[in-house]
Amino acid sequence: MFKHPVFSLTKLGAACAAVAAIAAVQPAMAQTSAPATTSAETESSTNRAPELTLQATASSEVKQDTVRISLSAEVEAQDQPAAGKKLTAALEDAVKRARDTKGVEVRTGGFNVWPNTNNKGKIASWRGQGEIVLESKDFEAAAALASKLSDKTAISNISFSLSREAREAEERKLLKEAAQAFKDRALAAANAFGFSGYRLSKLELGGSGGPMPMPRMMGAAAMAKDASGGFSPDVPLEAGDVTVSIAVNGTIVLQ
Repeated sequence: MFKHPVFSLTKLGAACAAVAAIAAVQPAMAQTSAPATTSAETESSTNRAPELTLQATASSEVKQDTVRISLSAEVEAQDQPAAGKKLTAALEDAVKRARDTKGVEVRTGGFNVWPNTNNKGKIASWRGQGEIVLESKDFEAAAALASKLSDKTAISNISFSLSREAREAEERKLLKEAAQAFKDRALAAANAFGFSGYRLSKLELGGSGGPMPMPRMMGAAAMAKDASGGFSPDVPLEAGDVTVSIAVNGTIVLQ
């Protein structure tokens, strides 16, 4: 006959006690090792080199090189459709006459038709007003074209601006100045805090081409009819200056 093994309750209890002891020791070991990592991180943070954020700019005044002249045409008719057609024909005629002028961009602008009422509040007639816009870097050509179209149109406003090409060319020049100014300022700041030099950590560029051109509204005298019955376009086209600037923002690490 086979005999089944008999386990001692005493030995079984001792084994369970050993397993429980091992499980209790492991969390304790994990808890004692955690502070060592935190201490290393604190030491690394303490030894990290200081950083500075700086800004340097460069700017210049540039003459605006583009003129924009708005010419206004007005019509009157007995009803709204007639006023609209009359105004459209007037604008199309002006655009056709101006289209072949070299160096001048021509486009249509505003278009508005509204009723005229009498003293009884009833519609007596309809008026229409529209405009074409002349834009050019050639001031003389734009002024000559405005004079040519002055028999049927009037100057409503004039504005000047800096072209994108001129602004970008100026910004390229200023970028070198701003970069050198940033380097000089970074080195001066490093020396002021007792460091011999620095290294770049982050750089950002910004700039401005100056404010948007504001139209100059023409007064009644400037738009008054001349002796021939047309509108006088004799307005001086003298452009002003606009500020172009470049800004260099960056973070340096002192060494």
